[in-house]
Amino acid sequence: MGLLGPLQDFLAAGGDFLGWFYGALEESVQSATGPLGLALIGIYSFLIAFVLPLPSEIVLAPAGHMLDGLPYSLTLAVIVFVSGVGKAAGSVFAFHIGQEAKEYGPLVRRIKRSRFDVIEWSERKTVQIARRFGYVGLALALSVPGFPDTISIYAFTILEEDYLKFALATFAGSVGRLLVTIGLAGSAIAIL
Repeated sequence: MGLLGPLQDFLAAGGDFLGWFYGALEESVQSATGPLGLALIGIYSFLIAFVLPLPSEIVLAPAGHMLDGLPYSLTLAVIVFVSGVGKAAGSVFAFHIGQEAKEYGPLVRRIKRSRFDVIEWSERKTVQIARRFGYVGLALALSVPGFPDTISIYAFTILEEDYLKFALATFAGSVGRLLVTIGLAGSAIAIL
C-alpha cells in the first residue's frame, strides 16, 4: 500500500491528525500478529495508561490470529498479560508525572479550573474510591470496561506515593478489565 494509503486515510479524515492517528493506531493493534504484534500491544497499553484516550479492550481483537500454533486460550492469556504489563509500566510513568505535578502548584490549579466537567466528575469519583478502598479501589475502577483509564490513573496519583503498589494495582485492574470484557463477550456469544 505504501504511503499513498495512509495519506488517503489522513485526507479522508478531513486533515484531523489526531483522529487519523488514533484510527490508524487502533487498526494496527486490531490486525497485529506475532511477537511484533505483542510488542505493539504492549506499547499501545503503555500509551493509553498516560496519554491516549483510547479503549484498552481493543487489544483483545487480534486474539484469533495473533500467535499461530498456540491454543486460543493461551494466546488470549499472553495478550492479557502483555497488555497488563504495558499498562502497569505506563501507569508508573503517569504516576511519576503526577508526583512531579503535585510539586508544581500552578499546574494543579489550572487542571482544577478546567472546563471539562466529565474529567472533574471522574476525578472526584476516583479520588472518593481511592480514599475509601485504597489500591484495591484503583484496581476496581480500572476493571470497569469503557471507563477512561487515564483519568483514574492521574486522579489516583494525587493521593498515593508507592510506585510498586500503584503498578500492581494498575496491572490487576488492567487484567481485570480484560477478563470482564472476555466474560461479557463470551456471555453474549453464548446467548446468541
